[in-house]
Order: sequence, then C-alpha cells, then structure tokens
Amino acid sequence: MSTHISVPPQLLLERILTLEIVRVTERAAVSAARLRGHGQEKAADQAAVDAMRRELNKLPIEGTIVIGEGERDEAPMLFIGEKVGLNAGPQVDIAVDPLEGTTLCAKNMPGAIATMAMADGGTLLHAPDVYMQKIAVGPGFARGVVELDASPADNVRRLAKAKGVDASAITVLVLDRPRHAEIIAGIRGTGAAVRLITDGDVAGVIHCADPENTGVDMYIGTGGAPEGVLAAAALRCIGGQMQCRLILDSEEKRGRAHTMGVTDPKMIYGIEDMVKGDCLFAATGVTTGSLLSGVKFRKDVIETETVVMRSVTGTVRYIKAEHRQLDKFHLD
Repeated sequence: MSTHISVPPQLLLERILTLEIVRVTERAAVSAARLRGHGQEKAADQAAVDAMRRELNKLPIEGTIVIGEGERDEAPMLFIGEKVGLNAGPQVDIAVDPLEGTTLCAKNMPGAIATMAMADGGTLLHAPDVYMQKIAVGPGFARGVVELDASPADNVRRLAKAKGVDASAITVLVLDRPRHAEIIAGIRGTGAAVRLITDGDVAGVIHCADPENTGVDMYIGTGGAPEGVLAAAALRCIGGQMQCRLILDSEEKRGRAHTMGVTDPKMIYGIEDMVKGDCLFAATGVTTGSLLSGVKFRKDVIETETVVMRSVTGTVRYIKAEHRQLDKFHLD
C-alpha cells in the first residue's frame, strides 16, 4: 500500500523550500570561500552572486528580488526587481546578501556569511540602498523595552532594569565606525561593555537573539538598510525586537525611497513593518565566526554550516553538511 504525503499550499513555502534555500546559501558560500584571503572583494562578491542566482533560478517559485546587492558595493547585482525562479509555484519576496562581509572574506577574517530571506509575495519592506538607524534586543522583554530615539545610555539602563542586572552586566554590539563614537561613549558611560565588529551587521543583530551563548544583549548603530531587512527576517523567526529608521538625508535618497513606496521618510519600522508575513531565513558561514563555521575544503569533501529559520514555527535548524558531489559547485 502506498502512502501519499500532501503538503497544503500555504505550507509549501515553509515546508518544501526550507531545505531548498539552504542549498542557495551553501552554493554562494562555497563560491565566495574559494577566494578567502585573496584581497579581491569584488571578485568574491561576484562569485557569490553568480552562484546564488543560478540556484535561485532552479527553485519552483515566482520570485522577486526586493532587497538586492547594494549600489554602495559597486557590485554585480542580483538587482532589485529581478525575477528569479522557474516562474511556477508560490509568489515570494526575496532579500539577499550573497556575501555579507566582503572585506572579511577578502582578508580571511571571521564572520563572513552568505545570507538570504524569503517571504510571501508583497510582505518584505522595499528598502532603498541607504543607511538605516537600528536598535535590536533579543526575545523575552516587554514591547518597547528599548527605543530608537532614546539615548544609548538610557537604553542600556532600561534593558539592565528589565533583566534585573546592573548596567555593567550588559554588552552592546556596535559596528566599529567613526560615526559611532558618541554611541560608544554613551554606552561605556553607564559601565556597560561594547563589543566592536568591523563588518557584518546582519550577523551582529542575530547575536542579540541568543545572549546566553553570544554574550551580546543589544545592537545599536547605523548600517545598510538592506541588511536591516535581512536581520529583521531572522528576528521574526527567533524572537526579539528591532526598531529602525531610514536615513534619507538628500533629495535624491528621498526620491528613490518614494519610488519604492516609502511614504513617511521619518517612520520608525518595527520587525512587523519590515517583514509582514511568514518568512524563511538562511545563512551559511564563509569564514568561521561566532555564529557559524566557515566552509572547509577537504580532499574529497566540502563541509558547510548553515542556520535556517522558519517564522511560522519558530524552528531554528543548524545544518552541518558534507558535500561529496563536488561538481555541483562548479559553473553550470
């Protein structure tokens, strides 16, 4: 007697595509990892983009890239508005950062990842490639425990009070940039610790969701808006709070944002504003960092580590894979 397992259409995105999007980030990570330490940021990014595009075009979806490769990187684009997939199956919004941490990869430093998110069509924020103010904390706190417009010192004290600890027990992750000098000083003025990262604020925000293991309680600073939407997708799956605001400090940026549907340039976005529906998020390590192990090239095996998350169930899977059919990583 044969048994037939049917998956309701509304679960197709999450059920069937959970493993499929792992393949997408795995391919991108392996392609970028071949160029670790070669000092070639654009070439590594190009390799990740090409691999990711090839894999996306094999998926049974009608996909639209709504968060693509950034203009700032002058990189070959998986451009905003590009259609991907086999043009059959569910309509989905896709956000990609084929190589987050191009500099980290080029210098073979920790924490470069290949990452993407997929959500129901029309549910991801169409964010222009501008900077965005961000603050994020992990799950388990009352709504509004920290606020974007409060001072860094005030936010540290509020979070410490919510956790029932002294401010000195709080650690805040901040991108190491000159523009963050005042934020860093404000945090340290409370007695809290600052952990600085050179690149990679998608991974940076995700660290907040698991302070027990990462030692990071909060993320503050300005970084790319596309990375903000990807990070929001991850937090949508694993819990936590995030507030963001686009920095639209020129007519050109305001005009670009308006054409993408941003009607209020001063709006503060929460996670639900950036990722309205169910979503999947995946990231594969390129270089080994505190979130994921990097790609390992062995004699007849390539090893990868990926985290994949589903918002509909809150499931987080870590997938350590050993790939023996190595020709699948070569150009088609």
